[in-house]
Amino acid sequence: MTSFAPAVRNHRRTALALVLCGGLTAALTACGTEEDPDKGTNGVAKLSAAEIDEKARAAADAASAVRLSGTLVSKGGTYRLEMKLNAEGGMGSVTSKKQSFALLRVDDELYLKAPADFWTHEESGGDAGGSSDVTAADKLGGKYVKVPEGDPSYRQLRGFTDKKVLLDGLLALNGKVNKGGRDTVAGHRTIQILGGKGEGGAFDVSLEDQPYPVRVARGGGGGTVTLADWGQAFPLEAPEEDDTVDYGGQLPKSSG
Repeated sequence: MTSFAPAVRNHRRTALALVLCGGLTAALTACGTEEDPDKGTNGVAKLSAAEIDEKARAAADAASAVRLSGTLVSKGGTYRLEMKLNAEGGMGSVTSKKQSFALLRVDDELYLKAPADFWTHEESGGDAGGSSDVTAADKLGGKYVKVPEGDPSYRQLRGFTDKKVLLDGLLALNGKVNKGGRDTVAGHRTIQILGGKGEGGAFDVSLEDQPYPVRVARGGGGGTVTLADWGQAFPLEAPEEDDTVDYGGQLPKSSG
């Protein structure tokens, strides 16, 4: 009879070991599933909404360049932007419902390039006016036309090529700043910053590397713009002289 006692004790020890090992394995497995959502990020998601907003704006201001792509809606219409901007100027295209044109600015020199029909007045009356329009269009179409600083359109067109002006407008939020949800934009993990509950605009801030804004949704249906290539240099030079037209003190009206 006594010969069976060790076997019983061994059996109990084995059972206890299995229970302990099973519990430990379960505990380790449970711990492994509780991943830190901020692991591998720049940590800004842990900050308050106001702090994230401040850091995102500071990163945008400090960046030497950025590429914008998207749509802006204003009282003047809807514009599709494809722009590259830096501290010295910008280049790219602006497309409205009626027209599409290219913009290039180097320091204070601003150029506009558009097809001939951009310069044709839709409201022109009479043969003389129509003939004058065709002559101007033939001269300006397909060329970089220097926009005089005194021209009424200079300030508006320059705004499309000004990094600070454009970003200040895009990142403006109305209402109390709040944190939104997390997302992934163009492969970047992001945290969203909201104006109010989003009605005052919103933008996604990258949680990887620098906290750059990577997508903007303007309040009131004002359009959505993506921002990329932060800090990536690009060539920015004035056009060749034979590809440029200096029209004079004021540009003719366009049909756009």
